Amino acid sequence: MSLKITVIGTGYLGATHAAAMAELGFEVLGLDVVPEKIAMLERGETPMFEPGLEELLRRHVAGFEGASGRLRFTTDWAEVGAFGDVHFVCVNTPQKHGEYACDMSYVDSAIASLAPHLRGPALVVGKSTVPVGSADRLAAYLAEHAPAGADAELAWNPEFLREGFAVQDTLHPDRIVAGVRSERAEKLLREVYATPIGEGTPFVVTDFPTAELVKTAANSFLATKISFINAMAEVCEAGGGDVARLAEAIGYDDRIGKKFLRAGIGFGGGCLPKDIRAFMARAGELGADQALTFLREIDSINMRRRGQMVEMAREALGGGSFLGKRVAVLGATFKPDSDDVRDSPALNVAGQIHLQGGQVTVYDPKGMDNARRVFPTLGYAETALEAVRGADIVLHLTEWREFRELDPAALGEVASDRVLLDGRNALDPELWRRAGWTYRAMGRPTA
Repeated sequence: MSLKITVIGTGYLGATHAAAMAELGFEVLGLDVVPEKIAMLERGETPMFEPGLEELLRRHVAGFEGASGRLRFTTDWAEVGAFGDVHFVCVNTPQKHGEYACDMSYVDSAIASLAPHLRGPALVVGKSTVPVGSADRLAAYLAEHAPAGADAELAWNPEFLREGFAVQDTLHPDRIVAGVRSERAEKLLREVYATPIGEGTPFVVTDFPTAELVKTAANSFLATKISFINAMAEVCEAGGGDVARLAEAIGYDDRIGKKFLRAGIGFGGGCLPKDIRAFMARAGELGADQALTFLREIDSINMRRRGQMVEMAREALGGGSFLGKRVAVLGATFKPDSDDVRDSPALNVAGQIHLQGGQVTVYDPKGMDNARRVFPTLGYAETALEAVRGADIVLHLTEWREFRELDPAALGEVASDRVLLDGRNALDPELWRRAGWTYRAMGRPTA
């Protein structure tokens, strides 16, 4: 008999995972404690923008014409406990308010709510990003509080989703990591992921601590690479170099590679910043704080980029106050193909300039509603052209494809002054200069 799967938490990770499990052929029951979110998912709608996710939901959510009906949702813990053979925990682990450490309250609450309803053999699989050592503690809690006792096992299976590519990353992952303590747990996870394993996806079996560390180690490495090239951009600014050509040259080295070597205003979002801070905090708790002191400088470089973009804009406007200056900002999300504005460098830069007196107008293809909630005092436009109308300077801060395809001549007709700062090094300088724009990018003072 085919396994039945539950997914606890239906946010970005959980909704994607639930839909993907249904796509792989499993009967799936998703749970959330927010009834409004459940109602939205039952309508085939998502609480966030993720390319391809709504289409995937509607292929499987019960009630849609032609849908498989393999995917349902509930708010009932008892129903989840009775339904599932494998329970995926996909709840959020935000940064604690006022601290670097990870807030485990959502994970703890999910396990505590599920445990009393596990009356027969079950595998609970954590996918959330947690501090190393959490799985040991949660496994002990399950064994003590689940009626099934030791038959209620825990495994850890970290997620590696990239916003904008989450559906692809779930259905066709580049690796699957399984932190397990028994052959049974490994066998069940191999059964869940039989399709991608059959396609050649590596299946890495580890202990709990290693599985927990994989995600934070990967994110820390990526953050380091991004901040490294941004540090080189600072040196290029000081020495008259071109960071784009520098990145191209070192990227040909197979040991380094080209990915994540585009200098700009840095990284943001709901994962990288909080994950590296939580990693530092946990290392300190374990007495290994010296091992990760370099991450403090990574974080510092990243945050510094935002202020440097503000200063570049000030210099381009004559070096004085932003008062009375009209600034167009293209981009509000922390990355393209997402509506996520959490810790967005683009929105942070827009907010800083606004707070210093600038009249800022923002346009983003998908992030407008979320941006308005975070920064309601900024101006917002319905199109890039409207955002640029009357602007003294244009800041390109999120590398949406739509912005790469803009007509510089058309924008130049409505701008007050043709000055463009490329905070992502993603636009074609010659294209914009031919249309009469003064083009400037971070780390490329002579380009």
